[in-house]
Amino acid sequence: MTLTIQEKTFLMNSIRDIVDFPKPGIVFKDITTLLADKEAYGVLMKHLQERYASYELTHVAGIDARGFIFGAALAQMLGIGFVPIRKKGKLPYTTVSEKYTLEYGVDEVEVHIDAFSNIDSPKVLLIDDLIATGGTAYAAANLINKVGAECVEACFIMGLDFLSGQSKLRDIVNVYTVIGVD
Repeated sequence: MTLTIQEKTFLMNSIRDIVDFPKPGIVFKDITTLLADKEAYGVLMKHLQERYASYELTHVAGIDARGFIFGAALAQMLGIGFVPIRKKGKLPYTTVSEKYTLEYGVDEVEVHIDAFSNIDSPKVLLIDDLIATGGTAYAAANLINKVGAECVEACFIMGLDFLSGQSKLRDIVNVYTVIGVD
C-alpha cells in the first residue's frame, strides 16, 4: 500500500512543529499531536500494517522511546513479537550493546542477548519515529544483526531528507520513511 498525497499531507499536518526546541535553530517535530488524533494514528498504523503484512517478519524492534509506541502497536497488529532497543543500562538481563557517535560524544544502545532466540531465522523490522543523522538507527540495526537476527528494513515515520542519516543507513539495511521532510 502506498499513501496518497492527501494522506501524507494529513499525517504531516497532524504533527506539531516546536520552534527552537531543544535549542535555538532546531524545529522539533512533535508526534504527540499525531498520537492524540485517533484518525491520523489509525491511518498511519493501517498503512504500516498493510506494508509489512507480506514481509514474513518475526519481530518488530523499536528504538527507545518513541519507537516503542509505533513498534509495539504494529507488532500486535501483525501478530508477532516486539523487542525494545534501549539506551544503555535500562534492560534488566544480559545485554549486547553497540556504540554510536553523537555531535558531541558517544552513546550506546542495548538489546537482551536472547531477544530473538525464541525462533529460528528471525526477521526483524526496526522502527522509530524519526531519522536525522542516523547514528542511533545504524547502531540498532547492527545490534539486531549482532544477536543473530536479520534486520530486513528500518522504518521511520519521518525522515529528515536534508541530512545524511538515510543514505548512511542504506549501506546496511533497506530504509523506508512514511513522510520525508525537506
